[in-house]
Amino acid sequence: MRTRLENIDMDFWQSLIFSETEQLVEVARTADALGFTGVVLPDHVALPASVESSYPYSEYELDPKSAFLDPWPAIAAMATVTEALRFSTYVYIMPMRDPFSVAKSVVTTSLLSQGRVALGAGVGWLREEVELLGHSWARRGARTDEMLEILSMLFRDGEAEFHGDHFDFPLVHAQPAAHAPVPIYVGGHTEVAIRRAARHDGWMGLDFAMEDIPPVISRIQEARRAEGREGDPFEIFLSLQGPLDRSVVQRLEGMGVTSLLLPAWALTRGGAASLAEKQDQMQATADALFG
Repeated sequence: MRTRLENIDMDFWQSLIFSETEQLVEVARTADALGFTGVVLPDHVALPASVESSYPYSEYELDPKSAFLDPWPAIAAMATVTEALRFSTYVYIMPMRDPFSVAKSVVTTSLLSQGRVALGAGVGWLREEVELLGHSWARRGARTDEMLEILSMLFRDGEAEFHGDHFDFPLVHAQPAAHAPVPIYVGGHTEVAIRRAARHDGWMGLDFAMEDIPPVISRIQEARRAEGREGDPFEIFLSLQGPLDRSVVQRLEGMGVTSLLLPAWALTRGGAASLAEKQDQMQATADALFG
């Protein structure tokens, strides 16, 4: 769903990281009713109690006891009570998985949601988690590149043949294929991540100051030209530091931003919020931006 305000074409997504499990379905129902484009869920599988890795985008420290649902059944549950709301991971950690299991989960969820699913993918930042699940940290980027190529085929056709360094297999079938396109958005701020995004359907960035956005969009545009994809549809999807109002949205659209991620309540409030508090804040955001 595309929200239009004062000749501005922009998507608004709500982050659900650290949202209470029992509230997710009602939060999704509210977001759908208010006209939000979509919601996003994070991804972790198993968090070691002690790590040396540090989060690359802010001073945030991950509590290893934090609750992380498997995003795909959670999305399927939210899809059953909504009509237009879209769903994405932000981001799904690719290199600690295999492409066939990922394709099966994503396509199943896409079918159950009538095509309202995107895959937000990344290579991860927590070395200890990737290694715990049995995969090389140093080779995670190359593994992810091959996985995304395979997934594009499986999403579209329900079958693939591939001969690479990490995956080498004859023709295999993984039916059903998705009935609607499953966009692949790639997260990350490095040059490698931006080049990876340029080969797919969009880029996801986190926590940007306004003045830092034009340079990164220039890098994205250059990478898309290098891939010969500057004419293809492409999402530039990010979260912004600081307050958001219609004038800010207008400036962002002029820069080329297509989707804005609204911060999670646990991060803006410094703690838990009741369902009523979440709904009130969503209503206030909807009134301020496109009411």
